[in-house]
Amino acid sequence: MSLLTSNVRQLRLIGLLEGLSLLLLLGVAVPLKHLYGNPALVRSLGPIHGLLFLLFIIKTLSVGVEQRWKFSETTWKVLLACLVPFGTFYIDYKILRKLPEAAD
Repeated sequence: MSLLTSNVRQLRLIGLLEGLSLLLLLGVAVPLKHLYGNPALVRSLGPIHGLLFLLFIIKTLSVGVEQRWKFSETTWKVLLACLVPFGTFYIDYKILRKLPEAAD
């Protein structure tokens, strides 16, 4: 099965990329900006992280409908994960990796 054949796998990948982009932003780009006066990496990584954040929200809602999640039980937890720094890593471990990955 290909990496991107199911919505669940796509959501997991987006979550991973969103978390990694935040790590790079906070661990590399922001220090470069504030310690060395070089904002270039923040200017490029900031919008990428923002796009991944939005994609995670959209894909979460899509998977929630597809998997028939109850908002009060699952969807809100996954959505909250992208608001908490590095929450996408946690929610992948606790919820997403356990979901069935039926091909679309």
